[in-house]
Amino acid sequence: MSGKMHFGMQRGPGLSSLLKNGYKTMGGVDAVIKNIEACGALAEITRTSLGPNGMSKLVINHLEKVFITSDAATVVGELEVEHPAAKMLTMAAKQQETEVGDGTNFVVTFGGELLSQARDLLRMGVHTSDVVLGYKLATKKAMELIHDKIVHTIEDPRDVAQLAIPLKSVIASKQYGFEDFLAPLVAEACIAVMPEGRNA
Repeated sequence: MSGKMHFGMQRGPGLSSLLKNGYKTMGGVDAVIKNIEACGALAEITRTSLGPNGMSKLVINHLEKVFITSDAATVVGELEVEHPAAKMLTMAAKQQETEVGDGTNFVVTFGGELLSQARDLLRMGVHTSDVVLGYKLATKKAMELIHDKIVHTIEDPRDVAQLAIPLKSVIASKQYGFEDFLAPLVAEACIAVMPEGRNA
C-alpha cells in the first residue's frame, strides 16, 4: 500500500486551552508596552507628590485605615501593587527607603519616566536589547560626569555649619520654609550621636 498514513489525531489549540474564558496571551513588544504602562500608572500616582510643593495623597488601605501623605514609600506600600512589573518599581522604592531613608518618590517617578521614553523607542521599532544597551551606556556616561557636578563637599563632618548646608535641601522637601531654622538643629543632633573617633 503506497501513500502516506494519516492518523486521526488533531493538534491541540495551544495555550488558549489552558486559560479561563476571557483571558488572552500577549507577547513581544505588545507585552513589554503593557508592562511599561502599568509602571507608568504607578509613577503617575506619585509624580504629583514630588518636591516641596507636592500634593498629599489620600490612601485607604484594605483595613479601611486612612493615610494622608506625600511620602511615596507609604503610598506604594499601602497600594498593594499586584502587577509584576509595577511591583519591581515598588521594590526599588522600598530598597531606596531602606538604604538611604529618602528619595523614594524620585525612584518611582524617574523609573516611570525612563520606561515611558523606552516605550516611545519601542514604538519606533528599536529592539528592547538596544534600549537596554542605550540605558547602560547612559548610566556609564552619567557616572563619568557626576563628579564635575559636585556643588558642596563636607571637609569636617563634625562642623555644624558645613553639615547644615546639604541638610537644607533634604529638610526643604518635607518642611518647606523652615529649612534655615531646622538644618543647624538637625546637624547638631547628628553630630551629638556620631561615634567618637570617626571623621566620616
